Amino acid sequence: MSLKSLRTAEHARLIALLAAAREKAGLTQQQLADRLGKPQSFVAKYEGGERRLDVVEFLAIARALDLDPARAVKEIAGKYGTSKTSRQN
Repeated sequence: MSLKSLRTAEHARLIALLAAAREKAGLTQQQLADRLGKPQSFVAKYEGGERRLDVVEFLAIARALDLDPARAVKEIAGKYGTSKTSRQN
């Protein structure tokens, strides 16, 4: 099993979820980057699928977007059948 997550369906869903949350919050990439203390290219690269996020970065982005990170993970996991019950079968 490969652990590379870049360009997987789950990674695409995470990117879509974060981009939608940013847009729903009415923020530009630059405004979100400012909240994160990062350059705009940081947001552009992860939203464009060029960069993976680690869990600490994901949590910081979720906080900046007022997004519940646990709910976001459950949504992604549920959509792709990666729940505990599907792993046991």
